[in-house]
Amino acid sequence: MVVARTSGVHRPGAATAHSPVGPRSRPGTGTVAGMGDPRDRLRQACLRMPETQERLSHGEPTWFAGGRKAFVMLADHHHDDRFGFWAAAPEGAQGRLVAEDPDRYFVPPYVGGRGWVGVRLDVPDVDWDRVDQIVQDAFRAVATRSLLARLEAPGG
Repeated sequence: MVVARTSGVHRPGAATAHSPVGPRSRPGTGTVAGMGDPRDRLRQACLRMPETQERLSHGEPTWFAGGRKAFVMLADHHHDDRFGFWAAAPEGAQGRLVAEDPDRYFVPPYVGGRGWVGVRLDVPDVDWDRVDQIVQDAFRAVATRSLLARLEAPGG
């Protein structure tokens, strides 16, 4: 299923809290007290970006700028014991984040060599403002000029 966001309006059939691209049952990855499901929080952050589509890639919900370039991928114990996400990152950001807090940030498999950063969501006190910023930076790292202009436009 493709979930799209265009011009700030969801098309019919867009993701809801009960999206078929929803959570899997895994211990320790469900609702965090007072926070709701981290998958839903991440989904909301990604779908705020203009013309973002969500679809499964390699078995995980993945968000695509303009429907073409992946910028965030959920990582629900994807080849390791972590629950979090992988995000495209500006040059140098991966190294800074991992050095700053290796318990929260990591070099993900496969895409880590291209500078992507892994962000754990299975740690106490997830900083959702920082997650939102990482998602925006990821979008900016892959978006076309026209998508960036829409992001920067008032109400974008």
